[in-house]
Amino acid sequence: MHTQGESIHLATRDGRTLHAATLPGPAGAPTIVFEAGAGGTRSSWGAVQPAVAAFAPTVAYDRSGLGRSEPDAADRTFGRMADDLNDLLDGLADGDDTRFVLVGHSLGGVIVRLAASRRPERIVGLVLVDPSDEAAEDMFRGNVERRAAISTAIMKVVARTGILRLLGGVLFRSAPKDVRADLTREAATPRAVDTMTQELKTFYPELQSWQRAAPDLGDLPVTVISGAKSGGLGKAVRARVNEAHAGRAATSPTGRHVVAANSGHQVPLTDPDVIVEEIRRLASEPAAEKG
Repeated sequence: MHTQGESIHLATRDGRTLHAATLPGPAGAPTIVFEAGAGGTRSSWGAVQPAVAAFAPTVAYDRSGLGRSEPDAADRTFGRMADDLNDLLDGLADGDDTRFVLVGHSLGGVIVRLAASRRPERIVGLVLVDPSDEAAEDMFRGNVERRAAISTAIMKVVARTGILRLLGGVLFRSAPKDVRADLTREAATPRAVDTMTQELKTFYPELQSWQRAAPDLGDLPVTVISGAKSGGLGKAVRARVNEAHAGRAATSPTGRHVVAANSGHQVPLTDPDVIVEEIRRLASEPAAEKG
């Protein structure tokens, strides 16, 4: 079987088609659904998904405009992306008994928090992997929106030259061969950069607004995994980001904060085993077996 599994296509409420790669797992386990970071495709999870499939069914999907999913004409707000994720879960559900563990990296952590808060009854728990978090004040210092706009503009130019694809091949060199091929083919293209630009268009003001009114996860189990290395942030900023992550985990009665020793931000590529074990922990909890 291809490392990323079999392809399926599921419809959103307004008729767009989302592509997902599935791997079957043992019956009775919750379904594990992976949400990538900004501009990331299903292949971002290529080092994690196959290992998780040993103990649970898994689904990694492409958000609208990424990978093999259709683009979205509407603004890619947090609410829009969370609705798409819930539509995907509706399509995956086999009756009312299907339950999910949601795993989100970076921006994906924001999306799974909001989606889970809207439909908590079917969620076993969340694994947030070096997530964006409104409590990390460093994210909002300086003219971050302008810096993001400049960065994505540069990435668009570089993507058209093909250099970004070469850089992606270096970044993804530790991924399985077929995953690496998909990543370099789909995640380093002008289309992917355009979609990432749309995803980041309202990112900072939306996330900052959560400081006043964050999604309510109730008593859902939440594990937050932080990178130990600065990953370009600098040691002081990384320490403050990880402090915010620890605080996020502490909002859950059964929350856990785990530090991935070998990682900066790209934990799914550099510490996949850490993610796998935290998913295993949530999937095997007694609550995961309740209907």
